[in-house]
Amino acid sequence: MSFSVAPALAEALGRGEPVVALESTIIAHGFPRPRNLSLATELETIVREAGATPATVGVLDGALLVGLDAAGLKRIASEDVAKLNVSNLAATMAGGTSGATTVSATLRAAQIAGIGIMATGGIGGVHRGVGHDISADLAEMARSPIGVVASGAKAFLDLAATLDYLETVGVAVVGYRTNEFPAFYSQSSGLRIPDSVDSPAAAARVIREARELGGGGVLIANPVPTEHALDLDEVEGWTATAIAQADEAGVMGLARSPFVLSQLVEISGGRVVETNAALAQSNARLAAEIALAL
Repeated sequence: MSFSVAPALAEALGRGEPVVALESTIIAHGFPRPRNLSLATELETIVREAGATPATVGVLDGALLVGLDAAGLKRIASEDVAKLNVSNLAATMAGGTSGATTVSATLRAAQIAGIGIMATGGIGGVHRGVGHDISADLAEMARSPIGVVASGAKAFLDLAATLDYLETVGVAVVGYRTNEFPAFYSQSSGLRIPDSVDSPAAAARVIREARELGGGGVLIANPVPTEHALDLDEVEGWTATAIAQADEAGVMGLARSPFVLSQLVEISGGRVVETNAALAQSNARLAAEIALAL
């Protein structure tokens, strides 16, 4: 297997220092250029300033890399690379091509490298109206004893069905200073989650207990910061239009989320872009704080 951990990152892991894994699909498929590259740099800077080491994951020329350097980040941001989950990760590596890792593929790499927590914007989930279209993120979270900090699942998904699926596969969902499931761009979906924590140390304890029980991962659901939150009803209107456009175009599978996200950028007049950036930044900061507590 062509797998490598950046030397500085390997040293940090060897010393038991806090490390946060970061996915790269948010760079390649979640933001327009050139905002995607600046965000990638911002997320790594936030993790460092909080006292942890960032480890952005991606595949370049068939090699699964944990801890992309500046040149690697630039390639992921500027080239038309594949979107990789655990189902197509091996084939991409074997074929010697490049790709950006989703939550599921990032979790697989983080587990191999020995990283206990990762940050993203929103996880994948159960798509609306196409119940058989379920993100690989959910099953991989059930298999990986790793904490995932996210602002819930992406807003255009079926959030209630996603929560139900997470419970079915045994993923603990814990609100960070909230008992309602975040709706990505909005602070609440109206869906209650029974468990919450009020500090990074408390979140770390849940992740540690889950790991010691031999179970899967923990989703730390961190709402978008208040000052950047969008109105849920307004987002729902945009989402309905974007999903209808995806249905009309017949976009399914791995291509569906990037397509809907791009439509939301256009429909909202770009408003979702900086909200998405703000929640990703908040999640990276919280993940670093939890990594220190772990």
